[in-house]
Amino acid sequence: MFGAFRPTNVNLGGLLWKTPWKLSVTRKANARARLKKVDAVIEAVRASGVQTASLARALELPKEHEMPARDKYTVFTPNAKGYRKGIHKVPKWTRLTLRTNPKGF
Repeated sequence: MFGAFRPTNVNLGGLLWKTPWKLSVTRKANARARLKKVDAVIEAVRASGVQTASLARALELPKEHEMPARDKYTVFTPNAKGYRKGIHKVPKWTRLTLRTNPKGF
Protein backbone atom coordinates (compact mmCIF):
# COMPACT_ATOMS: atom_id res chain seq x y z
CA MET A 1 0.00 0.00 0.00
CA PHE A 2 2.83 2.42 0.74
CA GLY A 3 5.35 0.98 -1.73
CA ALA A 4 6.25 1.83 -5.29
CA PHE A 5 2.75 1.04 -6.53
CA ARG A 6 0.71 3.04 -4.03
CA PRO A 7 -2.65 4.34 -5.31
CA THR A 8 -2.73 7.90 -6.61
CA ASN A 9 -5.53 10.11 -7.88
CA VAL A 10 -4.83 9.07 -11.46
CA ASN A 11 -4.72 5.37 -10.57
CA LEU A 12 -7.93 5.52 -8.55
CA GLY A 13 -10.18 7.73 -10.63
CA GLY A 14 -8.75 8.11 -14.09
CA LEU A 15 -7.67 11.44 -15.53
CA LEU A 16 -7.37 14.18 -12.95
CA TRP A 17 -8.77 17.45 -14.32
CA LYS A 18 -6.94 20.51 -13.14
CA THR A 19 -9.23 23.36 -14.11
CA PRO A 20 -8.59 26.68 -12.37
CA TRP A 21 -11.60 28.14 -10.57
CA LYS A 22 -11.43 31.43 -12.49
CA LEU A 23 -10.25 32.52 -15.91
CA SER A 24 -6.82 34.08 -16.10
CA VAL A 25 -6.31 37.51 -17.67
CA THR A 26 -4.74 35.88 -20.73
CA ARG A 27 -7.61 33.45 -21.23
CA LYS A 28 -10.13 36.29 -20.90
CA ALA A 29 -8.26 38.28 -23.55
CA ASN A 30 -8.19 35.25 -25.84
CA ALA A 31 -11.94 34.74 -25.34
CA ARG A 32 -12.62 38.39 -26.23
CA ALA A 33 -10.42 38.14 -29.32
CA ARG A 34 -12.25 34.95 -30.36
CA LEU A 35 -15.62 36.71 -30.03
CA LYS A 36 -14.35 39.64 -32.13
CA LYS A 37 -13.10 37.29 -34.84
CA VAL A 38 -16.49 35.57 -34.98
CA ASP A 39 -18.19 38.99 -35.22
CA ALA A 40 -15.90 39.90 -38.13
CA VAL A 41 -16.76 36.68 -39.99
CA ILE A 42 -20.50 37.21 -39.47
CA GLU A 43 -20.18 40.79 -40.74
CA ALA A 44 -18.19 39.66 -43.81
CA VAL A 45 -20.80 37.04 -44.70
CA ARG A 46 -23.58 39.61 -44.23
CA ALA A 47 -21.74 42.11 -46.47
CA SER A 48 -21.33 39.49 -49.21
CA GLY A 49 -25.10 39.40 -49.71
CA VAL A 50 -25.63 35.73 -48.88
CA GLN A 51 -28.89 35.02 -47.06
CA THR A 52 -29.29 31.86 -45.00
CA ALA A 53 -31.21 30.84 -41.91
CA SER A 54 -28.00 30.35 -39.95
CA LEU A 55 -26.85 33.87 -40.86
CA ALA A 56 -30.18 35.28 -39.70
CA ARG A 57 -29.73 33.52 -36.34
CA ALA A 58 -26.14 34.74 -36.09
CA LEU A 59 -27.18 38.35 -36.71
CA GLU A 60 -29.58 38.14 -33.75
CA LEU A 61 -26.71 37.35 -31.35
CA PRO A 62 -25.16 40.24 -29.42
CA LYS A 63 -21.77 41.46 -30.60
CA GLU A 64 -18.73 41.30 -28.32
CA HIS A 65 -18.86 45.00 -27.41
CA GLU A 66 -22.59 44.76 -26.60
CA MET A 67 -22.15 41.88 -24.14
CA PRO A 68 -21.66 42.54 -20.44
CA ALA A 69 -18.64 40.90 -18.82
CA ARG A 70 -20.94 38.53 -16.97
CA ASP A 71 -22.11 37.01 -20.27
CA LYS A 72 -18.63 36.90 -21.79
CA TYR A 73 -17.03 34.89 -19.01
CA THR A 74 -19.88 32.93 -17.38
CA VAL A 75 -22.83 30.80 -18.52
CA PHE A 76 -26.14 29.88 -16.94
CA THR A 77 -26.33 26.58 -15.09
CA PRO A 78 -29.28 25.50 -12.94
CA ASN A 79 -27.02 23.51 -10.60
CA ALA A 80 -24.68 26.25 -9.38
CA LYS A 81 -25.33 28.40 -6.31
CA GLY A 82 -25.69 31.69 -8.20
CA TYR A 83 -26.95 29.97 -11.37
CA ARG A 84 -23.67 30.82 -13.12
CA LYS A 85 -20.44 28.99 -13.76
CA GLY A 86 -17.22 29.98 -15.48
CA ILE A 87 -17.29 29.59 -19.23
CA HIS A 88 -14.07 27.57 -19.10
CA LYS A 89 -15.88 24.83 -17.17
CA VAL A 90 -18.07 24.08 -20.22
CA PRO A 91 -16.72 21.23 -22.39
CA LYS A 92 -15.40 22.50 -25.74
CA TRP A 93 -16.25 26.09 -24.76
CA THR A 94 -13.99 27.56 -27.45
CA ARG A 95 -16.08 25.97 -30.20
CA LEU A 96 -19.58 26.74 -28.90
CA THR A 97 -21.71 29.86 -29.25
CA LEU A 98 -22.43 30.78 -25.64
CA ARG A 99 -23.57 34.38 -26.08
CA THR A 100 -27.15 34.11 -24.90
CA ASN A 101 -28.56 33.11 -21.51
CA PRO A 102 -32.12 32.77 -20.17
CA LYS A 103 -33.82 36.08 -19.39
CA GLY A 104 -33.25 37.18 -15.82
CA PHE A 105 -30.00 35.25 -15.40
